[in-house]
Amino acid sequence: MIIDLTDTTSSEIASALLKARRHAGSPAMGMVGTIVVVVDEASHHDAMKAANEAGREHPSRVLVAILRPGRGASGLDAEVRVGEGIPGEAVLLRLHGELAKVPESVITPLLLPDSPVIVWWPGGGPKVPADDPLGRLGRRRVTDAAATRRASVDFSARAEGYKPGDTDFAWTRLTPWRALMAAALDQYPTKVTGAEVAAAKGNPSADLMAAWLQSRLKVPVEQRNSRGPGVTAVRLFTPSGAIALTRPDGAVATFSVPGQPDRPVALKRRTTSELLSEELRRLDPDDVYAKTLACKVERDQLPAAEKKVDATARKSTAASVTAAGKKVVAAQKKAAEKPAAAKKAAAQKVAAKKTAAKKTAPGKKAAAKRTAAKR
Repeated sequence: MIIDLTDTTSSEIASALLKARRHAGSPAMGMVGTIVVVVDEASHHDAMKAANEAGREHPSRVLVAILRPGRGASGLDAEVRVGEGIPGEAVLLRLHGELAKVPESVITPLLLPDSPVIVWWPGGGPKVPADDPLGRLGRRRVTDAAATRRASVDFSARAEGYKPGDTDFAWTRLTPWRALMAAALDQYPTKVTGAEVAAAKGNPSADLMAAWLQSRLKVPVEQRNSRGPGVTAVRLFTPSGAIALTRPDGAVATFSVPGQPDRPVALKRRTTSELLSEELRRLDPDDVYAKTLACKVERDQLPAAEKKVDATARKSTAASVTAAGKKVVAAQKKAAEKPAAAKKAAAQKVAAKKTAAKKTAPGKKAAAKRTAAKR
């Protein structure tokens, strides 16, 4: 059911929602939270679609706010949707004029009572989400650094103004990467001497991945540009070889561990709705993200030379493997040569005895003849 409301108020929208639920035969709400989406006119359709798809796992009331500040008259237009394949409720709000400068006055009466609020900015978001009027309403504040042009500046501001509940889709995209690399070190505990992250140029997820590795492993982490898409490889350098996770096509990755055969891993690039669903699953403060932001700011201030893995460390990894292999081959060769050398020495002794016997035989025969003649 779709209800269009022109020049309306928050109370009229709430009444329209109740009417639509009763018309659909479901007066009880049965929703777990409210998703507030702050978006522009050009991308509101995709944002609402992603929020509704995430609502299939977490039925929610979706409030999509399109802010149109200007000199025109203040006004509020709304479109209420219940049913029509929507798992919860969806309300499209267009705020005009001075009303667009105080969107919290419209959004607050429409929030579900006693339930968490998630505020999402698909277009990047404010520099400090917790200071935004709508951000103050949210228990979880989701931004997307990939949608901004100057992600490093945004991360610096967000690190300074971080509050529990802040997160970013650039960080959410790294969840499977971080899980696989952590599992690799659990299964193959070893000393890591350096790391490398390869990604498309300007990818904010690569910046966060490098900062996370540096903050957790306390080793230099080098970033390299690739053709993409997104993050294409993460390598941890160890004395026995590199632990590597490479994904050149954005769908299937290859997981490599020293001394073990390579394994394919499903690691496709996730959709926006899948990223939003993950954020809805956990609403607790992300302390690891806060530490990673702080490390990201520190990395930005380091000289380029300190953000590179030493060339000798890379070579020593390969050299140590080669040297170890040569030692094993030499030991096997030496062990194989010992029996052969012993057999050769024994054969030489036997041959020497035979030669000596041949030399003494004529003398013995002559002595025997002389003895016989005397007799």
